[in-house]
Amino acid sequence: MTARAAIILAAGQGTRMKSPLPKVLHPVGGRAMLDHAIDAAEALGCERIVVVVGAHSPEVRDHVVKRLGEDAIAVQDPPLGTGHAVRAAEAVLGDFVGQVVITYGDVPLLKASDIEPVFASQDGVTVIGFEARDPGAYGRLILEGDSLSAITEAKEASAEVLAITACNSGVMAAPVGLLFELLAEVRNENAKGEYYLTDVVELARKRGAPTRAVFADEDAVMGVNAQAELAQAEALFQKVQRDAFLAAGVTMAAPDTVHFAWDTEVCGGTTIEPFVVFGPGAKIAGGARIRSFSHIEGATVAAGAEVGPYARLRPGAVLSEDVKVGNFVEVKNVTMAKGAKANHLAYLGDGEVGAKANIGAGTIFCNYDGFFKHRTTVGEGAFVGSNSALVAPVSIGAGAMVGSGSVITRDVAPGDLALGRGEQTSKAGWAARFIETMRAKKAARK
Repeated sequence: MTARAAIILAAGQGTRMKSPLPKVLHPVGGRAMLDHAIDAAEALGCERIVVVVGAHSPEVRDHVVKRLGEDAIAVQDPPLGTGHAVRAAEAVLGDFVGQVVITYGDVPLLKASDIEPVFASQDGVTVIGFEARDPGAYGRLILEGDSLSAITEAKEASAEVLAITACNSGVMAAPVGLLFELLAEVRNENAKGEYYLTDVVELARKRGAPTRAVFADEDAVMGVNAQAELAQAEALFQKVQRDAFLAAGVTMAAPDTVHFAWDTEVCGGTTIEPFVVFGPGAKIAGGARIRSFSHIEGATVAAGAEVGPYARLRPGAVLSEDVKVGNFVEVKNVTMAKGAKANHLAYLGDGEVGAKANIGAGTIFCNYDGFFKHRTTVGEGAFVGSNSALVAPVSIGAGAMVGSGSVITRDVAPGDLALGRGEQTSKAGWAARFIETMRAKKAARK
């Protein structure tokens, strides 16, 4: 296979987003749009990936460097159009020889499978087009059989051309040498004074190089430039995810109310009740049940486990088979062994809960001392009574019991009962005498 590279354009300022967060870092499915574009390039087998950033967005640069390294950065400064942006990547590609595809950091739904057809031609320019429901201001593709004769911008098009529904997505591929030779010929003699990538098609035809178009679904090539479009992209992403999980055998009575992340894993045979949100890093085994209004992120749930309703699993939560985490229970960085239960109103942070242990309502793992996190271990078959505070680092032995309302600061040996509360005392008749006295005082004030 001919070597492949990708140039991802991410230098736009995104002013229409009206957000301090750079446009391409806005998430779809819990992942930055730019990362979706990088994912697609990696899935295509691109051995070089260059992201063109603007000098105005150091956050975008930092994001790319963290993921791909400093040698993946090209800077467009000042911004002078898409053709100028692609030329900014020329020096970074260096001596690369092969095919180059140009994609965009604000097109989050475009997959490798949508892009793959552009590499069929090894000696010319190929663009991705789409059939638009409402062509509007999109550039039109002028086709002659299998050949692309021109890309005409809507503002320059005749009525006949405006009737065409085949539109330009902006994604383009060509051999690296041909691409940069053509870009060197592009001029900025237009109203905006910019260098347009689309001019490459006409220049390629003038020198006899093949030009063609392949087509993708309109939703796949959707660009995001404003918050409303971001919401639309999220809705499209969620629909694809829901349909895939339903097809895989996941039961969802109200799928439109369930939200998935880009990397959510749910096996067939799982039941997901309405209004569940999955953040990144969730893995759910078949046969689990996720009940309504639960939020799961960075957590693993085994077969037969039940979560919720109104439960929160945070990163590092691992629920083994038949574990029950009930309403208003939060679990973070805790492994719960088979059959363990925390049914109500508990916070379990940093630790382990042994098989068939029971965590009573209102129990808290006090894991943070203001400076460091510490671990709590609850042994197999242990019983922690309601409204208990386990002050880490601390260990409750196998089969041990903690009395309700206890504050436990020292380890409890296996089989022991621990009581960490003040001794209860009673004063005979005190309440009755108090009530009688106060009633008399109140009556005297009338």
